[in-house]
Amino acid sequence: MIYVVATLTVKPEMRAELIAAAKECIAGTRQEPGNVAYDLHESVTDPTQMVFVEQWENVEALGPHGKTEHFKAFGRAAAKCLAAPPKIEIITPAKVDVK
Repeated sequence: MIYVVATLTVKPEMRAELIAAAKECIAGTRQEPGNVAYDLHESVTDPTQMVFVEQWENVEALGPHGKTEHFKAFGRAAAKCLAAPPKIEIITPAKVDVK
């Protein structure tokens, strides 16, 4: 089992657009083989902070996710909405990779 935590800093005026794009990506991702959970959470203290929390059966299941059309569409939308590059942590039993 692996986890991915992706922290996003959103431009305040682009929150609604990012959330709409995320909903489509979430729906598609939940249908992917090996996906256990894929959710977007909003910070209760900072409305510009959002966090995707993902759970995958293994690293091999995560690999194809970045090539799916729903993920690519979200990436295009997010590029306009983010105020900073995302922080992505991939958590496995052996280590935590931060990108």
